[in-house]
Amino acid sequence: MQHIDDATRTELEAAAFRRLLKHLDEHKEVQNIDLMNLAGFCRNCFSKWLAAAADERGVELSYDAAREYVYGMPYEEWKVKYQTPASADKLEALAARHSHGEEKSS
Repeated sequence: MQHIDDATRTELEAAAFRRLLKHLDEHKEVQNIDLMNLAGFCRNCFSKWLAAAADERGVELSYDAAREYVYGMPYEEWKVKYQTPASADKLEALAARHSHGEEKSS
């Protein structure tokens, strides 16, 4: 992508980010703990990254507002509708991931 100007690159990155959010929205069965265990990040991480990017640019965007954008609804509503209890295996895998020195991505 070195041959692409900065403005176009930013547009492409933004489009890819929006497509990723759409994909996650279409796959609500994929829980945050699944994402954390497999990739080390989740929807909440995206929300934190978005809020941090806004802050770095002097744009007001709260974590809750960023999270509502990422989830497509208020987080509490998403949890009630779509979040399922994490199994003991998933919780153990997450704990093992963090105990091996891997930092949380958010």
